[in-house]
Amino acid sequence: MCSLNKEQRIVRVAFDTLGCKLNQSETEALTEKFLKSGYRIVNPEEEFDIYVLNTCTVTHIADRKARHLLRMAHRRNPNAVLVAAGCYVEHAANDLLKIEGVKLAVGNKEKMRLPQLLKESGLVAADRHDFPAGYYSDNQRTRSFIRIQDGCNNFCSYCIVPYVRGREKSVSPEQVVTKIKDKVLSGFKEVVLTGTEIGSYNYDGLSLIELIGIILKETSIERLRLSSLQPQEVTPDLISLWKDEKRLCPHFHLSLQSGSDSVLKRMRRLYTTDDYASAISLIRSVAGDAGVTTDIIVGFPGETDDEYAESYDFCNKIGFARIHVFSYSKRRGTAANIMPNQISPQLKKMRSDMMLALAEESASAFYGSFIGKRLEVLWEQEANGIWNGYSANYIKVCAESDKDLTNVITEVSVKSLYGGGVWANII
Repeated sequence: MCSLNKEQRIVRVAFDTLGCKLNQSETEALTEKFLKSGYRIVNPEEEFDIYVLNTCTVTHIADRKARHLLRMAHRRNPNAVLVAAGCYVEHAANDLLKIEGVKLAVGNKEKMRLPQLLKESGLVAADRHDFPAGYYSDNQRTRSFIRIQDGCNNFCSYCIVPYVRGREKSVSPEQVVTKIKDKVLSGFKEVVLTGTEIGSYNYDGLSLIELIGIILKETSIERLRLSSLQPQEVTPDLISLWKDEKRLCPHFHLSLQSGSDSVLKRMRRLYTTDDYASAISLIRSVAGDAGVTTDIIVGFPGETDDEYAESYDFCNKIGFARIHVFSYSKRRGTAANIMPNQISPQLKKMRSDMMLALAEESASAFYGSFIGKRLEVLWEQEANGIWNGYSANYIKVCAESDKDLTNVITEVSVKSLYGGGVWANII
């Protein structure tokens, strides 16, 4: 049992998050719950009494990272209570509970009750009273992630998400607006709408397009960003919202997964490469400077050299701002797990390395196209006099300043490529 049963003091809680922006939004919400219960939120590198890892299980690499982080947390603080939460727990809770120090494994349906579950399990004294609202030991984020939807009905052949997140369900617009207004009052300048499939948002017939309109009308948030869309969800009505609304960030994460139509069919994706290219054309016709990012899986079962070449060439043609490259990972219970012609790890690595090189070239070309242009940047952090932040179209920008720019939006002039983004002068 944890020593916090024996003394009434402010308990220190550290959080780590793996995976998607939905996980980040849920960790943010959990953090608020702990703060309101009087806990102190600290960085994982500091001393903590409780460590909460919000896990991802989309690949075996994500599983391995979760186990590594939990073991690292135990080595740093052997007496702390470790909690594994989220998708990996849904998939294999017993594996996590075998790790030394892990006292609690909480799935997606229960993790928002974690402060109560800690008491109910005896890991925190049941008679422990809540202290006045706690506090962070460092600066809060400048960007807030708001969950508007959860779950997925698509059942792509490689994907474990529908099994660990359940069916699609949407959050009411009233709840979303209230959350965003609270974030504005707390000083946040940017909100990211997150979910498993936000393009399928539907609350009593209210669509994502209508939700965005309500948010823009009823809140004063300075930047509104969408986390991820499917190409079939990119419609003229949706994209028209960006035409005259500067608060909408021209950044679109549009999942591709493969640039080969035959692979997309085996993946059970709901679009073709022609559909995808049409969505990109529509976006760029309205928001020419938009940053388009994507996910690519290499080494899907049966992927031939020709199919990989098709995928590589398609990505090269599109010209992405950023490509997240994943080697296919078998997930128990999915259709692709038992497909024939599984690709060897060596060939996956070779294809991944080639795609990562293309990703770097594409990013540099996109970032370089803004040299000599102006961007508006929301500044986040400073180190040794160099500030970094992100433009509306999600370019990482660095600049020198002796001022405190935390959570400030300024205009910059882009000068050169720098550190996975660009170097700029503040105007």
